[in-house]
Amino acid sequence: MYRLNRLFVWLSRIRHCRGFGIQSPTDYWFVRYVVNEHWPYYAYEELGLDDGWLHRKLGQLYFRLVNWRQPQTIIDRVGVGVYLHAGCHRASVVNDVSDYDLAIVSLKENYHELFDHAVDGSVIVFQDIAAHKDLWRSIMSDKRATICFDLYYCGIVVFDSHRTKQSYVVNF
Repeated sequence: MYRLNRLFVWLSRIRHCRGFGIQSPTDYWFVRYVVNEHWPYYAYEELGLDDGWLHRKLGQLYFRLVNWRQPQTIIDRVGVGVYLHAGCHRASVVNDVSDYDLAIVSLKENYHELFDHAVDGSVIVFQDIAAHKDLWRSIMSDKRATICFDLYYCGIVVFDSHRTKQSYVVNF
């Protein structure tokens, strides 16, 4: 049954594969080479060998996000620190919301506090957005969330005050 659900999700989002329909070159590059990168990275073999497919897939996404962003400080409230440190060894994991470059949190977190301390270039990843669609819609409609990527299993919010607000659905 679980595989049937995965297939249904993938087929329902097939028109959003590999950045199709994204007009912004920056966002297209992000979807193609960070979100939907299929080539193996240098640390994939050591990471998450015993994890389930979804935890491993999300962990590899987080690894690519950290590798792309190269943050100084990371908030990890879902316990994927192994993937985060493999992507950037110099990043420090903090609990303080006042200073962060990248945050990986549950959707049940108080996102207003995270949004209040976000600066240009901050990235927040919310897990399990499919189970809480109304809350995810309210996050996307917040005027501070500039670029939003709906990956079904998680949502990525990028803060950039110089850009126009945009939301994308991505087949991940």
